Amino acid sequence: MGANHAHGPTAPASRRAVLATLAVLVPLALATVVAMIALWPSPPKPAPADTGHARYTARIDTVTLTPCGEEPPVEGGQLPPPDPATCGDARVTFTSGPEAGQSAQIQLPSGPGAQVFHAGDDAIVIYAPEPTLDASPYRLSDHDRSAPLWLFGIAFALAVVAFGRWRGLTALFGLGVTFAVLLLFVLPGILDGKPPLLVAIVGASAIMLTVLFLTHGFSLATSMAVLGTLASLVVTGALSYLSLDLAHLSGVSDEAAFNLGMSYSIDTQGLLLASIIIGSLGVLDDVTVTQSVTVGELSHANPSYGFRRLYRAGGRVGRAHIASVINTIILAYAGASLPLLLLISVGREPLGQVLTNPVIAQEIVRSVVGTLGLIAAVPITTALAALVARRTQDSHADHADHAEPSGRRRRSRHSSVS
Repeated sequence: MGANHAHGPTAPASRRAVLATLAVLVPLALATVVAMIALWPSPPKPAPADTGHARYTARIDTVTLTPCGEEPPVEGGQLPPPDPATCGDARVTFTSGPEAGQSAQIQLPSGPGAQVFHAGDDAIVIYAPEPTLDASPYRLSDHDRSAPLWLFGIAFALAVVAFGRWRGLTALFGLGVTFAVLLLFVLPGILDGKPPLLVAIVGASAIMLTVLFLTHGFSLATSMAVLGTLASLVVTGALSYLSLDLAHLSGVSDEAAFNLGMSYSIDTQGLLLASIIIGSLGVLDDVTVTQSVTVGELSHANPSYGFRRLYRAGGRVGRAHIASVINTIILAYAGASLPLLLLISVGREPLGQVLTNPVIAQEIVRSVVGTLGLIAAVPITTALAALVARRTQDSHADHADHAEPSGRRRRSRHSSVS
């Protein structure tokens, strides 16, 4: 391991710092591998028997609109009138399935929130035969978004590589590793009945060890970011466990969590803890890498700085970073919960009742715990990076002192010959 700066030569890494770092990282990596093997989910169960339903893609050729009928009244009021653009029929041509290339006339979906289709749109068609009804077995389900999503993905990858070059390419590989761990280990492991919190911690450790080193290279700066992230995740996990117990949050705050708990016997509180760990990791590695690299650059630019000055200077950068990240976290959670917040606002409930609502309380705890973990990451990572940078500078100074006498002898010999 060695420092990796783009400007000029750098001091060789302290041998003692490298050995101490390896003494922590190697057992951590081995423990992560062993834990992943032990918690690896069982092979997926076979898919349920075919119920006669199928999903095909189609292109809409024409749309014929007709006047909308009145919606029947419901208890407590009347449904809003349907959108006139959703009343009528569509002529579609199948692009997949046994009837690919053939056409069919399908009724447009109507009602509140129904999708609006136009000629030329790519759509998803569901084959759902109804033997008791004299109607078409096909239903327009949704828009086919495959092509736009592929376009967005390609544009994203090209932009990342164009700006980051080799570093951007490694970042894309790291993103692939993250998705692989989540889709192949974390999610199947939780569905397989493994403890959600333990699965999340092991998965987060695997992501952290792989992605950080893959993206930022094998260096002491990256190693300090990894150790800082690990320590902050431990703090975040402990605070999450205590906070959920103190606030009496069970993790059942919506229909999805309720169904998972009832249908799959998943520990919903553990699932909430796992979501906090996984969510915190994405912001933690940003803060820890920034702090570690910042301290390394400060040490390189100011070799005379001791541990205390490096820690103070790095801490000032960290405080500015945390101040902006906190706002980012709150806005992200508010944006994700905006429909719920609007519903609560319509009800005009008192602020105290709103804040103690299980859904809102869960997001408050998630935000507070994640923020406390980020705050802890700054002093931990800054201290580790400053200690290693100081050791490296001291090692470089000792090396220069040992090399100086021989250099003087060479200069003296050259002077005598001339």
